[in-house]
Amino acid sequence: MFKSKYINQVYDNVRSHYAHQGEFLQAVEEFFGSMELLVEQDPNIEKNSILERIVVPERTIAFRVTWTDDKGIIHVNNGYRVQFNSAIGPYKGGIRFSPTVNESIMKFLGFEQTFKNSLTGLPMGGAKGGADFDPRGRSDKEIERFCQSFIAELSRHIGPNRDVPAGDLGVGAREIGYMYGMYKKMNNEFTGTFTGKGISFGGSLGRKEATGYGLLYFVQQMHKAFRNDTLVGKRVIISGSGKVGKHAAVKANSLGAKLVAISDINGFIHDPKGLDVELIDRLSEEKGECTLEYKRMYPHVEFKPDPKQMWFTPCDIALPCATQNEIYIEHAEALVKNGCYLVAEGANMPTTLEATKYLIEKGILFAPGKAANAGGVAVSGLEMSQNAQHICWTFEEVDNKLKAIMESIFQKCHETASKFGQPQNLVLGANIAGFLKVYDAMIAEGVI
Repeated sequence: MFKSKYINQVYDNVRSHYAHQGEFLQAVEEFFGSMELLVEQDPNIEKNSILERIVVPERTIAFRVTWTDDKGIIHVNNGYRVQFNSAIGPYKGGIRFSPTVNESIMKFLGFEQTFKNSLTGLPMGGAKGGADFDPRGRSDKEIERFCQSFIAELSRHIGPNRDVPAGDLGVGAREIGYMYGMYKKMNNEFTGTFTGKGISFGGSLGRKEATGYGLLYFVQQMHKAFRNDTLVGKRVIISGSGKVGKHAAVKANSLGAKLVAISDINGFIHDPKGLDVELIDRLSEEKGECTLEYKRMYPHVEFKPDPKQMWFTPCDIALPCATQNEIYIEHAEALVKNGCYLVAEGANMPTTLEATKYLIEKGILFAPGKAANAGGVAVSGLEMSQNAQHICWTFEEVDNKLKAIMESIFQKCHETASKFGQPQNLVLGANIAGFLKVYDAMIAEGVI
């Protein structure tokens, strides 16, 4: 599979141990594809068994979550926290509540988070957590009871200098509030152990917008560097109208781009003349989705019930912001055929390996999630700083810092890729740039 004998040996070992963990193996394969050039140049990577060590989490925590619904029925869910790597700082990564959560997905997300956090330049290690709990259709009290039970177990493994969780899919300010309240009661102290908190109890202005806004700041830099152009008039399609997608739409619109299609769990809407972004923002904020209500209010727009059919829509820029593995090879082929020249991942690994390779081979500008969607964790890091100093920055201060961080991430990826003779290969640049900082710290700290 790989040209390097060493990398093949490590990957074969990972695959034999975790054959059933498809998402994790996909993330490792993508990462190892970028390591070949570096391994050739630096024999110390093999000598110090860095790849063997970096693909195994420092700690994997699995636990039972028991809770009672409003009818008095007791339920049991599976909870996880994968603390992947703390070489450059305390563990940092979100908590996801979804029926799809399993150990493989937690490991893939924690592995990616390690290098994403490294790229921000902030001192944060990589972790991820969650539970196979579906908050949809549950009452506030049921969600509160679940969150309290979840954190009652997890609390012993987290702390402001140990592991700082945040929100993710299915976990917003409400869930963070319930978990933080329980954590605070159990530990009898008010610390910055969580990020994504409400503004009234230590949260940062700009945090909810950060991933979507940061994605567009990254895309803006790609346009400037590779096309000497702006986003004005560019046709954009976005999957997902949640926290990432809707804020990406708002920022794209403010930068002069034209949103022509957006999807949610019900399907997608398309209008070649441009969608009403203010309405999409409002509907998504109120309902968590937008397509059906938008279609009711604007009957002329095209609506299809399969969200993945959106990738067949003509566009200039495609921003997958929903979940992992939503763009397959047939979607990548359709994007190229229909004029798309840039794909930037707002979600974590939303493009399959086959689709990613195809897009890069066809010369499509491609931004991997570990770089392009790092805005969320970047502002989480800024929230940690504000909590530690007991201060609160304005939205403008946070947004300016976010923009600077995303511009810096792009420069790191671009410059690193250029050193290896592939200036537009941001996958290569992101993987190597993210790895080098972690690698240096692991060498400095010894075999632990």
